[in-house]
Amino acid sequence: MNGKVIVVTGASGALGKVVAEVALARGARVAGVDHAASQLPATENRIELGGVDLTDAAQAKKAIDAVAAHFGRLDALVNIAGGFAFEPVAEGDTKTWQRMYALNVLTALNASRSAIPHLAASSAGRIVNVGAMGALQAGAGMGAYAASKAGVHRLTEALAAEWKGKITVNAVLPSTIDTAANRASMPKADFAKWVAPQELADVILFLTSDAASAVTGALLPVSGRV
Repeated sequence: MNGKVIVVTGASGALGKVVAEVALARGARVAGVDHAASQLPATENRIELGGVDLTDAAQAKKAIDAVAAHFGRLDALVNIAGGFAFEPVAEGDTKTWQRMYALNVLTALNASRSAIPHLAASSAGRIVNVGAMGALQAGAGMGAYAASKAGVHRLTEALAAEWKGKITVNAVLPSTIDTAANRASMPKADFAKWVAPQELADVILFLTSDAASAVTGALLPVSGRV
């Protein structure tokens, strides 16, 4: 990654941890941003900003600006922060829809808006969002989640069009990710068919690379082994 400075939101989560670790192993400098308190000490190539509520635009800007000030620039933003809810529409709570919108759309929106001035100054600015295959066609109980992730897809497309030629903006659309939490909630599933975090990290980091300079506005399904 040749010293690129990458911000990973949701860095303490199962996917965020892997993306950050792989990016570091490939030579990037990484800033993890998360709502949870930071558990890792700062190193030359990695800092952690904990206690950041990315649903709040002011907090998002403060965190992103702090990263740019610390490393001197910003080259890529990976928006992994988000949430999930399973709830039937008719019997559900409107607050669930509001929470899904806040956790999935507003976090990506606020982080992206804050990062854009810094990314535009980079020779290869990148934004990679995490959407969902489940948002392409919502199933039962997936209304609020799918609607919010569909919002991430449209945000990706709009930003890609607005910043074409200056910043590439893409999204990965995973199926079920193989995490401990997902295994616990779906113990009878065939885990071998799920997307491994490492596989998804590889696709995400490709989209932050120089090799992906011609790719923007893409929504890339990542279905894992079938």
